[in-house]
Amino acid sequence: MLRFDPFSDLDALTRGLLNSQTGSARTPRFMPMDLCKIDDHYVLTADLPGIDPGSVDVDVDSGTLTISAHRTARSEDAVQWLANERFFGTYRRQLSLGEGIDATAISATYENGVLTVTIPVAERAKPRKIEVSHTGHQQSIEPTTVDSE
Repeated sequence: MLRFDPFSDLDALTRGLLNSQTGSARTPRFMPMDLCKIDDHYVLTADLPGIDPGSVDVDVDSGTLTISAHRTARSEDAVQWLANERFFGTYRRQLSLGEGIDATAISATYENGVLTVTIPVAERAKPRKIEVSHTGHQQSIEPTTVDSE
């Protein structure tokens, strides 16, 4: 079933004009990311296209991983915008890290607009096999012969 709303395009245009004026600083909506666990580490990948690599910052403080980056706006000199939909400004995302993370060994790379953060599991949090020791002494029973009289 199709629904026709003759005012939807007008509403979208009005929202666009009221929410972002041409030439104004617009803040990014979000930083899309994926997070997965591979063997003994987590891998976080975040899309940051058009970001200056020097502005990418990854910090860990009190169990919180903070990713921030900045995309600079285009110079407004002699620009007549026909469409102005790309966000610029500072991107920021925070994640809480569990106690089983080795925060000192976190590493990050930025390549082709994708930030990859490798978050290793701490050695103490890795699964391990526990050796079961056997205590006590063994008793040996020696056969005795009974003399029959």
